[in-house]
Amino acid sequence: MTGMPEVLADVVDGVGRIVLNRPAAINALTRAMVDDLARILDEWAGDDHVDEVLLTGAGDRGLCSGADVRALRELALADDPGADEFFGHEYALNAAIASYPKPYEARMTGITMGGGLGVSAHGSRRVVDPTSRLAMPETGIGLFPDVGMLWHLSRAGAAGVYLALTGLPVDGRTALRLHLADTFVEAQEPGETSPPGGAPETALEGWVGECFGAGSPTEVLERLDGDWETPDPGRCAELLRSRCPLSVAVTWQALERARDMTSIEQVLAQDLRLATHLVHQNDFPEGVRAQLVDKDRMPRWSHARLEDVTARDLARAFGD
Repeated sequence: MTGMPEVLADVVDGVGRIVLNRPAAINALTRAMVDDLARILDEWAGDDHVDEVLLTGAGDRGLCSGADVRALRELALADDPGADEFFGHEYALNAAIASYPKPYEARMTGITMGGGLGVSAHGSRRVVDPTSRLAMPETGIGLFPDVGMLWHLSRAGAAGVYLALTGLPVDGRTALRLHLADTFVEAQEPGETSPPGGAPETALEGWVGECFGAGSPTEVLERLDGDWETPDPGRCAELLRSRCPLSVAVTWQALERARDMTSIEQVLAQDLRLATHLVHQNDFPEGVRAQLVDKDRMPRWSHARLEDVTARDLARAFGD
């Protein structure tokens, strides 16, 4: 007996409907799901019966929590080439969505994070609601904000740097203001509120703007450690110091480079270089272990502090 398909697809009245169907895992993307999505979109691109595409997620927790990083961790620990292949296939899918020839609408309901943003934030109509919670939390597991999202985050000012380095979430209205979404719709059920996010919108214009507009990640920490009337910058500094130091340093450099790139495809090419390097470093399996396997929230990073990451470490990551 076989289970339900992990990607459901049909066409109704000219709308190609795709449903990510792993609700127990908040629709986390497997290699098979990525390949199914790519195949379906390729078929529909040339199908005259399909006028537009609509992407949603099964269950009530969110569109997609990201890639199945537990499975990626197992591949990486086994030195299986499937880890690198996953990123290649995923980023090809992200590029296909970014250049899709038909309207592509993604309903970014609930948790939409990591790879979930890769299959939604590059679409032509990105819909959020009061439940939306968007984040790129990769610096907490030894990776970096990938799936082409640095194209958007590098163009969102200090708030984009804040989201990339900390991995904290924003709600739908903030995502709209940062151009990570296009349309806000009210939830179907009255009284629903947005889940807790990161800094409120007022902070993005206040201490977040001042601190994350710094010239280096260590200067960001120095500014956060300053004398503030609110405790929030200090808490943010503590959180940032808990993130993988190598990931934070790589993310900063990748943001700097992404600002000068002229296409999402260029950002995705940089993503592929970085991902296939970092997934094989000790920080990635350790970060996933601490956050998702043992859940002790006590990762032992390869660098004790952000200041310990060297120029040589960065050159190795970027292939310079």
